[in-house]
Amino acid sequence: MMPLTMAKSGERVTIKKITGKDEIRQHLAELGFVVDSDITVVSEIAGNLIVQVKDSRIALDKSMANRIMI
Repeated sequence: MMPLTMAKSGERVTIKKITGKDEIRQHLAELGFVVDSDITVVSEIAGNLIVQVKDSRIALDKSMANRIMI
């Protein structure tokens, strides 16, 4: 398992675990980041990511992306 920040641009990955406090995990779940779902890394700039979740593109800062394990 590794954090989402380690994924390369264009790579499709599956979420294995989400770490952090309950409020943070709930917020990410509301955005579509749930365990066993597939997401695609669209681009990465200085550790900040843009990811494709279902039909939406979402920007994540480095600290949030580090909480999502793939």
